[in-house]
Amino acid sequence: MGRRAPAGLRTALVPVWWGRNYGVVFAARVAMSVGRALAGVVAPIYLALEGFGAFELSLYVLVVAAASAVMSTIIGLSSDRVGRRPYLIGVPLLTAGAAVGFAFTGSAPLLFVLGALGSFGRGAGAGAGAVGPYQPAEAAFVTENITAEHRNAGFGRLTFGSSLGASVGSLLGLLVSSSDAHGAAATAAFRPAFLAIAAASALAGLFAVWLSEPRRPQAKATPSGRGRLRLRLPRKSRWLLYRLWVTNTLNGMAIGMFGPFVTYWLYRRFGAGAAEVGVLYAVINAATMASSLSAAGLARRWGLVRTVGVVRTAQAVLIVPMVLAPSFAFAGGIYFVRMIVQRIGLPLRQSYAIGLAHPDERASVTALSNVPSQLAMSVSPLLTGYLFEAVSLSLPFEVAALLQFANATSFWALFRGHPPEEERAVAAAGPTAWALVDGATNAADADGAPIERGTIEG
Repeated sequence: MGRRAPAGLRTALVPVWWGRNYGVVFAARVAMSVGRALAGVVAPIYLALEGFGAFELSLYVLVVAAASAVMSTIIGLSSDRVGRRPYLIGVPLLTAGAAVGFAFTGSAPLLFVLGALGSFGRGAGAGAGAVGPYQPAEAAFVTENITAEHRNAGFGRLTFGSSLGASVGSLLGLLVSSSDAHGAAATAAFRPAFLAIAAASALAGLFAVWLSEPRRPQAKATPSGRGRLRLRLPRKSRWLLYRLWVTNTLNGMAIGMFGPFVTYWLYRRFGAGAAEVGVLYAVINAATMASSLSAAGLARRWGLVRTVGVVRTAQAVLIVPMVLAPSFAFAGGIYFVRMIVQRIGLPLRQSYAIGLAHPDERASVTALSNVPSQLAMSVSPLLTGYLFEAVSLSLPFEVAALLQFANATSFWALFRGHPPEEERAVAAAGPTAWALVDGATNAADADGAPIERGTIEG
């Protein structure tokens, strides 16, 4: 027994499926999440202090979301042909450069341009998992380096890494010396935070240099003799793409009305500054790390599609009491519970979509499936900005709750007949297969031995 404990601990920390490439991606994800979370804390408040009202902020979010949609689509389509590694290196470095620009300017037109390049302000600092427009390339790269039975766990670990990095990044909101300054004084007060974003993003790009990726087939030469890269829409996964367009459009509308404005809402509703919001997000990210690791186990027991449907419904319901809360502490507590639930569904949805896609079209499907979502996220913030100024601070979030409930319902209706690969294998193996999988998983946790594919496939 004494010899087994260290092995079990090592396996719990670094599972048997954890390879070198995955370790590099994990480290880069942690570093990038530090910067993303800090940007989610400071960018909305900084823009408000620089004179952005609710409607101007919604225009900013529109520009950032539209630019991210274009970049994500190009990266997803092209990375299936040219590889994932260049984008995992280049996009974080681009984000770092944009953060340096934010640190030294308060010019509104320049902030729009830099925000679009760095994807600043698309979500709150309590959101883990969104690392930027190169995510289609990252998701495809991870899927290519993990077997199907471990894919849910792999994406769960990545979300855990995002929460870990976001906990640190949120606390760095304490670098802001004042949340009451304006103009040049605000630029000076927020400069250390934006330079920290730049450093964390650059570190993520440098980590990715260590990734190893096989060469992909060269594009066929044209009659003129020159190779040409053709960006083609996926064909083998078209059925999947159509369904994802429906569910992701509803989700994008909900996220666009809610996600980018949480920090701004806390600032306007309760007067919470960067330090208070940063501490809240840090507590949320630290406490929700375990829920992302539990995602794979819940999917095994309930089924992945059912799990996503349940947690999405809970996310929608919890928005309503949050926006009606009478105090910052009460609203923060409800948001805390909501984010615990959100962490369960996030890695499962990523794993599910890319797992059903044809191997040759994974990044393309990931990118294209999010285009309607990103377009909806670009437009719906305009409604939020208008409702904030003309009606109330709560109505946009309540509308977002209805949209997210519609997303949960449509996801269940469209995908309940399409279980992921690992669940189909278990169903084919017979009614005792889940017990065998759980037993093999426990054995791997205890002994450090890998799970045999034959155990799952019968």
